[in-house]
Amino acid sequence: MNYDLLIDLHKGNKRQGPGGIEHTKQALALSGLDRAKPLLVADLGCGTGCSTFVLAEHLNANILAVDLFEDFLHVLSEGARKRGLDDKIKTLARSMEDLPFEESSLDAIWSEGAIYNMGFEKGVEYFKRFLKPGGILAVSEITWLTKDRPKEIQHHWDAEYPEIATASDKVKILEHHGYCLNGYFPLPVSSWLDNYYSPLESTFASFLSKHVSDDAQAIVEAERTEIALYKKYSAYYSYGFYIAKKVK
Repeated sequence: MNYDLLIDLHKGNKRQGPGGIEHTKQALALSGLDRAKPLLVADLGCGTGCSTFVLAEHLNANILAVDLFEDFLHVLSEGARKRGLDDKIKTLARSMEDLPFEESSLDAIWSEGAIYNMGFEKGVEYFKRFLKPGGILAVSEITWLTKDRPKEIQHHWDAEYPEIATASDKVKILEHHGYCLNGYFPLPVSSWLDNYYSPLESTFASFLSKHVSDDAQAIVEAERTEIALYKKYSAYYSYGFYIAKKVK
């Protein structure tokens, strides 16, 4: 996988995955976080900062924006400066599997569309150690919307991410690891097509003119295949947003 090409394809877009400002706000409302209280929040897999900016604008919090790729963080830092939020946001180029935070130090951990990088169960178990008692975990995760689905899309996601499951299965994992669910909602089609896929598609031509290589062509073709599958089977899967409290 050519990560330099992937980063270049995605870093110019507002989002690096499905979601939306309104959905981040909805999850914030379900979190019960005190918006007046000083908080310490980590946004893991933050990309170029779409969710980070919402958190900084709506919470009295210091935000630790963590992403593996420094190119994304450079874009985030510039966006924070333009919004007058740079005093509230600190960036950290780090894997979410190797976090430097003290145990029980964070009021909330946020991660939109990124926990799959380490796996849902491994992630919720690992992240819990950094949350204060009563701390909030808010993550969006690929989720089946129905009990049964067509074989084509089942086989695709079984190969891509075997941990894909229904919301009820994900909630059981959260409860098993000492969380209490505050709320759940699936992301709508618009969060995929209008907010993510359509803007991404609009960059394909310029990306391929800039990078004339088999690797670049393969990356774009893989993205086109993913988009076509979603358009065909959007009734069967989405990202589910899970908001849970650490209780033990």
